[in-house]
Amino acid sequence: MKEEKIKIEKINDNLWEIPKFGEMKVPGRIYASEKMLSQLLNDESIKQVVNVAHLPGIQKYSLAMPDIHWGYGFPIGGVAATDFFEGVISPGGVGYDINCGVRIATTSLTKKLIVNKIKNLVDNLFKDIPTGVGASGAIKKLNEKEIKNILVNGAEWAIQNGFGNEDDLLFTEENGKLKDADPKSVSSKAIERGLDQAGTLGSGNHFLEIDYVEKVFDKNIADQFGLFENQIVIQIHTGSRGLGYQICDDYLKLLVQSEKKFGFRLPDKQLACSPIQSDEGQNYLSAMKCAANFAWNNRQIIMHLAKKSFQKTFNISEDELNFKLLYDVSHNIAKIEEHEIDGALKKVCVHRKGATRAFPSNNKTLPDKYLNVGQPVLIPGDMGRYSFISVGTQKAMEETFGSSCHGAGRVQSRNQALKSSKGKNLIEELNKSGITIQAKGIKTIAEEMPFAYKDVSEVVEVMHNSGISRKVAILKPIGVIKG
Repeated sequence: MKEEKIKIEKINDNLWEIPKFGEMKVPGRIYASEKMLSQLLNDESIKQVVNVAHLPGIQKYSLAMPDIHWGYGFPIGGVAATDFFEGVISPGGVGYDINCGVRIATTSLTKKLIVNKIKNLVDNLFKDIPTGVGASGAIKKLNEKEIKNILVNGAEWAIQNGFGNEDDLLFTEENGKLKDADPKSVSSKAIERGLDQAGTLGSGNHFLEIDYVEKVFDKNIADQFGLFENQIVIQIHTGSRGLGYQICDDYLKLLVQSEKKFGFRLPDKQLACSPIQSDEGQNYLSAMKCAANFAWNNRQIIMHLAKKSFQKTFNISEDELNFKLLYDVSHNIAKIEEHEIDGALKKVCVHRKGATRAFPSNNKTLPDKYLNVGQPVLIPGDMGRYSFISVGTQKAMEETFGSSCHGAGRVQSRNQALKSSKGKNLIEELNKSGITIQAKGIKTIAEEMPFAYKDVSEVVEVMHNSGISRKVAILKPIGVIKG
């Protein structure tokens, strides 16, 4: 049968709609500038937006943020909410790196105070925080009982074991723990992979970055967030490591059988899913929560190790450093939330894959400190340019199930980036632009060079102009560690 051409209609300068056709249950919507959309037209990710619109129980729209690019099943940058009682849950809508996310911590230090010691700081961070494929040994190797404790309690485990303080939980999405996570839903292989990976950065696009606040766009909100110009902040981007990857792999193999069992007609096997209320759906949801909790614990430990590296490098006390968690957000997760649909509150499962929660002011999930301004939305760019801190809005609740973009979005695959970087001295180029980097190998640096990504400022601008998340500050990197 001939494949029907995808029609895209303009709603406004930053929003485009794919009307329902074939067996789509809802329209598709893409947030993008005209320039971005023209670059996407021959990209498989638009087809994936259409495919997601076939999911049983999907509500309102299959959504894509402006950092959209091709992914497994769902596009990266994809958002979909399914009816909690009659809809499905899909591992492809979460991704292999469950609860990959970002946290930013602020300090009392300024760029001027640390610039002469940046190499020492990067060296110390690289020694203290294990990076790279299979990285391990940040803390003592845990036993199975301790790992299961982490899977249930998330970042609480880190706090109870001396890696941070109770206030950190207030500034972590879901207070660093999804409830009803049952380790019985996790395979022994996944648990084995997690035994020595707590507090490790991993490889690929994961990083720890030393940034300074280059510019504040909204002083009132920046003040609430504890931000000021030229301030040094730390950005940590990583997830659930091998444990989360194994959980995704285990359940994809299981759920691919669900299409026949439940009579689904899906256009792509990578959209493997099960009804949320089925045994399969409940088991995946529980296992995903376990991985999410492992990831929050992981970022909490890394933040604590980073704080110690700062104190060692600058020989200062905790009070002098004033190292505080601004916020921690997930961008690969499925969450059970209530959203207004057709004039009534409805319980849904919001899949955010390469998308960040962006809740507005007065939302009951926010810490008291942010109730009057809204949730911080943390948007890392590439390691050579800049990142952004934005804030969630009411319009996000109305249009995107409280979701915004999560980063720059790739324009080159890792293999393409490797080819493009041949003959270049990448470390020297970064050094010339004022960025000190330590990595396990040149291959990782090449795969993650700025030209492999969209310009994150264009992505953020689409969200800002759409009223989905508003810009608060821009960050510039001066030091990076990677796997």
